[in-house]
Amino acid sequence: MLYNFDKIIDRKNTNCVKHDSIAKYFGSDKLLPLWVADMDFETPDFIQEALKKRLDHPVYAYSFYSDCFYSSFINWMSKRHNFQIESSWLKVTPGVLTGLSMAIMAFTEPGDKIIIQPPVYQPFSQLVESSDRVLVQNELKFENDSYQMDFDNLKASLDEKTKMIIISNPHNPVGRVWKKAELTELVDICEEYNILILADEIHSDIIFEPNNYTPISTISNYAKNNSLTFVAPSKTFNIAGLATSVVIIPNKQMHKKYSSLTSRFHIEGANVFGSVAFEAAYTHGEGWLEQLLVYLKTNVELVKSYLAENLSSIKVVEPEGTYLLWLDFSDLNIKEEKLQRILIEEAEIALNKGKSFGSNGSNFMRLNIGSPQAVILEGLDRMVAALKRYERI
Repeated sequence: MLYNFDKIIDRKNTNCVKHDSIAKYFGSDKLLPLWVADMDFETPDFIQEALKKRLDHPVYAYSFYSDCFYSSFINWMSKRHNFQIESSWLKVTPGVLTGLSMAIMAFTEPGDKIIIQPPVYQPFSQLVESSDRVLVQNELKFENDSYQMDFDNLKASLDEKTKMIIISNPHNPVGRVWKKAELTELVDICEEYNILILADEIHSDIIFEPNNYTPISTISNYAKNNSLTFVAPSKTFNIAGLATSVVIIPNKQMHKKYSSLTSRFHIEGANVFGSVAFEAAYTHGEGWLEQLLVYLKTNVELVKSYLAENLSSIKVVEPEGTYLLWLDFSDLNIKEEKLQRILIEEAEIALNKGKSFGSNGSNFMRLNIGSPQAVILEGLDRMVAALKRYERI
């Protein structure tokens, strides 16, 4: 079946954060939304059909996760990523952030140090600080138009109070898909200093060739037994609102400790429709995903060529994965506050401000390309028309 990613879907008035909360976050409801990390494409037909079939049964009471639920995910990870998982390793949570929060509470104490690698997904720092843990920032290095982990800084940041690191792979927002050698070096450092690894791998299906996603758990025996991996179908299949994700915990003792905490907070009950969508996605989703990847890669090239031709001062950091583009506005020499004002008030587009991902995100913006090409082109037209006037000053 061929899927139509050019179809425009009106998402307004559906309690949609991306479209209906613009005024709350940007002060205007007139903006073209290219910010929140969900896509403007239809949820795939096979998920809709599975949900409709379940909806036809008139009782939506307490539920549990079936063997087919777990096997759909296990088979998907084996086939697409050569990641061999056992069902006993898995725990279901309402979302990746919930899972990360549970892990912080389960495996660290107030006052412990937790490392993140900015510019990175904004809630990481919030999760650490709201749990009374100490945030340590191991900033990524931007060299030769690409981001690298700063291992020297990482080692210099470690002491006896450092207990955990949270990584993003593929990385949101800079689009890196960490290579096996990079992850191996990271794991070796964590082993030397006995650091627990939390890996947000929610974007792991959105990988552009020739890049390859390497699950952190597969790096070594230490990584397998001293990491938790967080995955969900929400980014891949655009079903974040169905609140169903999984945590991969191979270590039995850690799994038991984590499960004890989730049980205490009563977050183990199944979401009737989330479980149905999850299973349908991982059972039938491969063909849809292959077409999506082609479309997203076309969008990447569209943005790159458009900016190169019309406003070359804006640079695209080459993405290796995700549907999030990291744009570098540094050459425009516009202060970030003014740049944000121009984009909101003159271009009337909503992008994520780079500084919100960390102080080293200044002069960058995150652009969501998970939309029909007509929408992306409209956003580029607006942005270039507004900023060209300032480029000439």
